[in-house]
Amino acid sequence: MDDGGRSIDVLGDALRREGHVRRFRRGQALFTEGDRAERVFLIDRGWVMISCTSPEGREIVLGLRGSGDIIGELSTLDGEARSATALAVADVDAIVAPGSVLTQALEQPAAARELINVLAARLRDADRKRLQFATLDTLGRVAERLLELSERFGQPTAEGIAVEMPFSQEQLASWCGASREATVKALSALRALKCISTGRQSLVIHDLPALSGHAQRRS
Repeated sequence: MDDGGRSIDVLGDALRREGHVRRFRRGQALFTEGDRAERVFLIDRGWVMISCTSPEGREIVLGLRGSGDIIGELSTLDGEARSATALAVADVDAIVAPGSVLTQALEQPAAARELINVLAARLRDADRKRLQFATLDTLGRVAERLLELSERFGQPTAEGIAVEMPFSQEQLASWCGASREATVKALSALRALKCISTGRQSLVIHDLPALSGHAQRRS
């Protein structure tokens, strides 16, 4: 379910050489929807939530980015305003570089291939999510998102795969394309089935095969 965490060795080296490290505290925006695109970001540590606002003013969660991910590159490439907001949902250390560093680095074929791979992975992930929204029930979509979190950010423990949950239930529901009430019900069902246990902003996946099975259940 990787939506961006591809190797960007050449691009990463260029951004590190020309950029500087900046810390963003939890709740601080790296950039905001509608901003002018002047910088590109390489996440060194922490979680960043990508979201946009619906015409009705509702927050729509598009995805999460973590260590090694590049963000803010699209607006740098096409010159358009930011199409989404990037919010630190835990303390984040990021390399911040002028957009010109990215465009200059892309003159190198290896760097261009790296970015193409990143963008292709995100397009594939977007296609998968559209299919999931059309075919999976809420329980299946919640299970899919938990699997994605475990694959990208999970840590093996004696009890299972431990995952930090640095966002609210409303945000998780938005990411799943469901209501908060339906998402809470799905989490309760997964707990009752002994697939997961939850704590304050954390969860442990105890039965990964069973969770994967629920993620494939169609509506």
